Amino acid sequence: MAKVCPICNNEIDESASKCPSCGFHIMGSTESFKPVIMGTGAEMPGETSELRYELRVVRGPQTGVDIKLREGTLSVGRDPNCDIFLNDMTVSREHAQIEVGPKGCVIRDQNSFNGVWVNDRMETTCLLRSGDVVQIGAFCLVFRERPLIDSGAGGPASLQRERLHR
Repeated sequence: MAKVCPICNNEIDESASKCPSCGFHIMGSTESFKPVIMGTGAEMPGETSELRYELRVVRGPQTGVDIKLREGTLSVGRDPNCDIFLNDMTVSREHAQIEVGPKGCVIRDQNSFNGVWVNDRMETTCLLRSGDVVQIGAFCLVFRERPLIDSGAGGPASLQRERLHR
């Protein structure tokens, strides 16, 4: 069985020292992870089939990776224990938090060294809108929202959004 990258979940040749997809350096047996085999339609703990928010890495070490955002409070940082692990020295260990709820996603800076930038503006707290560009250290991410279908009207559900400041 081939190895699987712990960052992007792509298969890696057994002899590879780094992932060809995201560039993650494989250090040895302590970096080895085995995937959990689940049945069709299975969901990870804490996830639902209605995931509607994601971040796409458009610049940085993991360019091209889509990060699905599950409901709840997600930690973002360089610490491998963070929910969203961004492995680069320009990212603080506990850089930010993203609160994902039915009305949207709010990103909060956790007193990081380089700050959280949304659309070229440093933010402490910000309600994200689809298309917003979020910069955390060397990572540039685009926030995307997949529209939900409103069963009453049959059209996309709309959410009124506004920027939140301190």
